[in-house]
Amino acid sequence: MKVLIAGDFCPRDRISQMLERADYSFFEEVKEVVGHADYSIVNFECPVVEGDVEPIKRCGPALRTIRKAVDAIKYAGFDCVTLANNHFRDFGDEGCLTTLDELDNQNIDHVGGGVNIKEAQKILYKDIDGKKLAIVNFCENEFSIATEITAGAAPLDTVDNYHQITEAHNNADFVLVIVHGGHEHYQLPSPRMKKLYRYFVELGADAVVNHHQHCYSGYEYYNGNPIVYGLGNFCFDWSGKRNSIWNEGYCVELNTETSLINLIPYVQCNHDIKVCLMTREEQTRFNQRISELNVTIADDKMLFAEFDKWIESRRKSVLGIFASYHNRYLNVAASRGWIPLPVLNQEVSVLLNYVACEAHRDVAIAVLNDNMCQK
Repeated sequence: MKVLIAGDFCPRDRISQMLERADYSFFEEVKEVVGHADYSIVNFECPVVEGDVEPIKRCGPALRTIRKAVDAIKYAGFDCVTLANNHFRDFGDEGCLTTLDELDNQNIDHVGGGVNIKEAQKILYKDIDGKKLAIVNFCENEFSIATEITAGAAPLDTVDNYHQITEAHNNADFVLVIVHGGHEHYQLPSPRMKKLYRYFVELGADAVVNHHQHCYSGYEYYNGNPIVYGLGNFCFDWSGKRNSIWNEGYCVELNTETSLINLIPYVQCNHDIKVCLMTREEQTRFNQRISELNVTIADDKMLFAEFDKWIESRRKSVLGIFASYHNRYLNVAASRGWIPLPVLNQEVSVLLNYVACEAHRDVAIAVLNDNMCQK
């Protein structure tokens, strides 16, 4: 069977205006590609929200859309959406439940999100052409994770993921693991991601596909199984993002019989307000970049060196988070090097211990979560 996996769909700005008019032509050019697959999946990067609903307390933007976004998914021909991402719970239980309800109403499969963590972690099984496909979907831990009593997304948790993947491996012919994680605007996996995603293959995943970074990455075959480290945005219009890696990505067409993948590159929401398949010239440049990324991914020394460069580029921003400036504008100025970083609130060694040590981190996360809930 052929399974198609697409990246992040978040209808903002010009796409949002088209949705209001029930104009779904932004998917017109990729409908044939989606329809060519036996089963097709896209990441639904924001909840359906109706009326005046307050977002949850979180850092970063709270994303939302309307029910017609599900109409657009249906129009494009997608069979399933992944919900394990960092925005699914942006508007709390209400946004999650409205999204789940609308997907069910339109008979679109979903995985990775639920009314509680037990439901969110359920494996999706599909019988297609006499073969059973299992889909496991989870995301890195931000503000979207479900609990025993609240709706949300399935978490990246090595123990839980072990049980999910081994269960899927024992009950299906092909196991597809879809992860939402990685470093935004960075076109390579971290060494941690490479180690972890290879581990998923060792557990029984027949393919691992990642999205979230807002840019595409490369891929590798490990033990004969594909690991795709970043699809890029599928349809994510943003007025401040034009002519950049934000606007390019690819779908993966996966052949479950051979475990071979086919990349289908596109340009999305740039000058044209739609998802456009790349021209021959654009594909040539894209293929060259994919080759470069793949060479780096294959070489641990190169991968670590590139990640070190990325860490260095983030140094001031990260230190600014722990600095003693409490004014947003001063924090931004310090992170960009316009003003000096002040002395940190605590010794760096103490902060590092609370971040790096599992026991200290457990306590820190619990205390900070309780503090957010009390405000």
